Amino acid sequence: MKALTNRFDFVLLFDVSNGNPNGDPDAGNMPRLDPETNHGLVTDVSLKRKIRNYVELAKSSEPGFAIYVQEGSILNDKHRQAYKAERPNDAKVDKEAKLNPKDDAEAIRLRDFMCQNFFDVRTFGAVMSTGINCGQVRGPVQFSFAQSIEPIVPLEIAITRMAATSEKEKTERQTGSEGDERKENRTMGRKHIVPYGLYRAHGFVSAKLAERTGFSGGDLDLLFEAITNMFEHDHSAARGEMAVRKLVIFRHENALGNAPSHTLFDRITVGRNIDGNFRAVDDPGIDNAPPARKFTDYMVKIDREGLPGGVEIDERL
Repeated sequence: MKALTNRFDFVLLFDVSNGNPNGDPDAGNMPRLDPETNHGLVTDVSLKRKIRNYVELAKSSEPGFAIYVQEGSILNDKHRQAYKAERPNDAKVDKEAKLNPKDDAEAIRLRDFMCQNFFDVRTFGAVMSTGINCGQVRGPVQFSFAQSIEPIVPLEIAITRMAATSEKEKTERQTGSEGDERKENRTMGRKHIVPYGLYRAHGFVSAKLAERTGFSGGDLDLLFEAITNMFEHDHSAARGEMAVRKLVIFRHENALGNAPSHTLFDRITVGRNIDGNFRAVDDPGIDNAPPARKFTDYMVKIDREGLPGGVEIDERL
């Protein structure tokens, strides 16, 4: 694989319609919110999960693209794979796998095995010192939390289930007192949705950290492929319709970068589309505009003038 020699920064725009993009378990699974601004939030962990899921579907049969953090997996079992590769003739590895304190190079070889075999380890990094120690890896790819362009108003929708889960529940429904909700032969529930929200996240790819994990140019292409397609195999009733709307990539000429990332991100501005005209989302003139309910209710401006030397823009979608 060709080594990564350029730094990259990127802006990701995605939206949700009538769904919950990222529930908060501390708030009854309601959509995550900034309590001071009511802007919606989606964690970096949620975005990485969807990237992992796509890579697992697309590359599951190819060596070097296994996924370390999987639902229901036992991480120490994956650490043990590294020890078995390092000590193929050691029968004790199946029961006990510990670092050799007299061999400092072994720790590096174990870590390198995890990077070479697990895509998400060499991409996002991992803490692999849980019981069976394979060290820690700082990944070259990082995401910010995604935040909605405008405040969102989560809705709580009542839902019902007509079927009973047991004979006892069925009997309780049928024998409920007059006016009792159980008499109506249904079970009530709640569902939280965002009618519409456009979210923005920032991403960073460090070529210098990629040198340490073996993250290559091919891995980068797969990452961007996964980002643009990560919601296509993640549809569910809970998340409604989610879609990546735009990915703007800033490519630096060298590994250390040619400009601060925040100055490049400032070149991407998202505003409301009011009768075909761009209006800033904090413009008082849009107070009477109807709420946004689709991506075309917004406009995206990309300032390409006077780019810092050595920086190129790649716009996708």
